[in-house]
Amino acid sequence: MLKITKNIREKYEEIQKKLFYMIPERWEEVYLYASVIDRLGSLQTGELFFYYIPKGIIKRKPINVYQIPNKFNIEEDEYLKLVEILYENIKALREEFRKSGQRLWSNITIIIKKSKFRMECNYENLQNSKYDNYQRHIIWRYKYLNQGIECCNKEERDILQKYIRDTNNIVDNESYEEGVYIKNIKNIVDFETSGYESIQNVEYISSKDETKARNQILYRK
Repeated sequence: MLKITKNIREKYEEIQKKLFYMIPERWEEVYLYASVIDRLGSLQTGELFFYYIPKGIIKRKPINVYQIPNKFNIEEDEYLKLVEILYENIKALREEFRKSGQRLWSNITIIIKKSKFRMECNYENLQNSKYDNYQRHIIWRYKYLNQGIECCNKEERDILQKYIRDTNNIVDNESYEEGVYIKNIKNIVDFETSGYESIQNVEYISSKDETKARNQILYRK
């Protein structure tokens, strides 16, 4: 069972505030995935992405965080600094779990909808996973964004069909849910990054194939 300390709850609120700020329009739901893998020495690698569903009478398609700069004419480099800061908040949250003597998760999914904040902590060994980052992203979208197989291309369908057929997909996770009480957070329309601490030693993996790149971020201490 997850132990929610005062410091952990404060980290939750920081993450919520960053997410609310980074979405430049009204939204219904937010889904975030982040992983942190401890490697030899002090090296950590991981990735982060989130999607939000815009608010509207008719339910609209999820928007990927990395589509936001182009979609809303926001300076991409400055926006990616906020992505870096958000990831640092995720790592700080994980460190609070370490300090409180709890199991260290390898990846989390955060869901914010209907005034509820939900976090699922997963403990799978990502270094020895049968799925690579790209495949996990496709599976995650299928599970959390209700993206049906019929909406996927052939490569994605093959990944999902293999995942569905695999009866050994045992999930080792725990979850926590609480209400969202944060209000009056300005969003990215009032864009400003001054005052945020700069983050060093960040390397981006880029690719012309945006889907396969998964907009991954490698973080090194």
